[in-house]
Amino acid sequence: MRRLAKWSALARGARVALECVRLVVLTAAIAALFCEIAYSHEVRPAYLSLKEEAPNEFSVLFKTPMQGDARLALSALFSGKIETVTPIISHPTGDAMVQTWRMRTLEPLAGQNVVIDGLQNTMTDALVHVVFANGNSWTARLTPSEPSAVIPASQSAWAVFVTYVRHGIEHIAFGFDHLLFVAGLMLIVRDWRKLVKAITAFTAAHSITLSCATLGWVTLPVRPVEAMIAISIVMVAAEVVRMERGQVSLTIVRPWMVAFAFGLLHGFGFARALVELGLPQGDIPLALLAFNVGVELGQLAFIAVLLTAVYSVMRFVMIPRQAIVASAYAIGIVAAFWSVQRLEAMFL
Repeated sequence: MRRLAKWSALARGARVALECVRLVVLTAAIAALFCEIAYSHEVRPAYLSLKEEAPNEFSVLFKTPMQGDARLALSALFSGKIETVTPIISHPTGDAMVQTWRMRTLEPLAGQNVVIDGLQNTMTDALVHVVFANGNSWTARLTPSEPSAVIPASQSAWAVFVTYVRHGIEHIAFGFDHLLFVAGLMLIVRDWRKLVKAITAFTAAHSITLSCATLGWVTLPVRPVEAMIAISIVMVAAEVVRMERGQVSLTIVRPWMVAFAFGLLHGFGFARALVELGLPQGDIPLALLAFNVGVELGQLAFIAVLLTAVYSVMRFVMIPRQAIVASAYAIGIVAAFWSVQRLEAMFL
């Protein structure tokens, strides 16, 4: 009996925590609006790829984020002697500038220091990927605080895994639309068991489309996908309001089914970020797994932070039920803004 009472108390505490999540979500939704406006362009990473086509001769691809019609002022520098073999060809691809050329190293590339000059003046990262003629490869993540690294002759699988896990965590941390969708699910689902079921369904679904889209098995246009992701958040917010009015729908009764359906859509959004990063050709399955793991770790951390904040607030104040509807409207307003913004981008 004591054990049953203990579990009942824990279950009641979990339900109360999910109720109080609404106040935290309201603040997060408003913050997300401003963060999206401020950081939506510059947080996309740069990407530098070097592939040895002949002894000491490399094909180079350098992709940098764009802000409007201008790209970030970034350039790749090496500590050894380098000469350019072909002219640099530049062409924009939506929100990035891609530059390609060939270069010859007068000194072995292994052991040289590579620097992304200008990275220290931005808020973005850069992924560097080098493939040598003998099959060895190296992948590194450079940051504004550490914009350089020494190129080794080879790299362990563990180093690749860690690099892409970090990128997965960072992507979900700045993926405010994905986080707001998860927050919306937390507003709808009142029972912690159903919440676990819904989040698991969302995770499974976006893992499927993330893998398929990244490997090129299934592709969808980027801008319509982004617009539909924003619209999916509006729909979830509307379902919260309907639930508070006593109405019933599939989302309310079977939230895991809706989470799975929309998770398939969100997976294409995750895939876009991974495609922009690029994948090491010799370690594609490992990098794909690591990025997915990073996304899930970031998602779980977000849920944990919300629940922790709620438990902290509950110790001092009672959360009014009006916070439920207020949070739903806040999420809906932010998502509606994104929807208009992204739909406009589709036709301009």
